[in-house]
Amino acid sequence: MCDTALQAIYKSVVIAKLLYASSAWAGFITAAVRQRVDAFLRRGFCPSDIPLFEDLLKAADQQLFGKVIHNKHNLLYKCLPPLILKYLPPPLGQLSLSSFRGR
Repeated sequence: MCDTALQAIYKSVVIAKLLYASSAWAGFITAAVRQRVDAFLRRGFCPSDIPLFEDLLKAADQQLFGKVIHNKHNLLYKCLPPLILKYLPPPLGQLSLSSFRGR
């Protein structure tokens, strides 16, 4: 198997397993554990362009929060304070060209 195929498998299996439900457990791990996970990610068939584990955790949190704030049917949406909901930009799918015609 070529290196690019092994790197793709590594990304889709190992990193996906590490990030599964990371929003729930990432706050409980210490900096030393994060460094150990980062060292584990850097050996083996890890692609060279992979971000640090800390950045992967932040991206997963941002993705989850983005899904919550733009979906009124999400159970966590009702838990957000009204101030946050008032000042959020509309999701990209709800933008219309009419809002850009005045330019």
